[in-house]
Amino acid sequence: MTEPRKSWDAALVRTWLERRYEASRLDQAAADRRGYDARDDFDKAAAEEWACRALKHADCTNEQATFAARLKELIGQDDYAATGMNDDIRFERHVRTYLRKLAKMTKANEGFDKTLRYQ
Repeated sequence: MTEPRKSWDAALVRTWLERRYEASRLDQAAADRRGYDARDDFDKAAAEEWACRALKHADCTNEQATFAARLKELIGQDDYAATGMNDDIRFERHVRTYLRKLAKMTKANEGFDKTLRYQ
């Protein structure tokens, strides 16, 4: 038997984005304290922060189709402006990876209910 498809919950998506944004800021601070060996962790957390900041207050979260279109637009972007990164190329790769993860979650409409800090 197939399970009925859940409807899009914009408030849940915004809550998830806000919590991931806060968690990524904490992860950046922790990586910064660890120093040189944690540069990649810092860039990953900064990429997650960038993506969540770009999406969390946008009106595109109200509809699943518009959110997916906005994600596709961001993935297709040539560069992602950010300062303080250790490696810009690695940062951009992490941003695209995170945006693709969000696109898969959006298409399946699942995963937004997992709001714990560590995923």
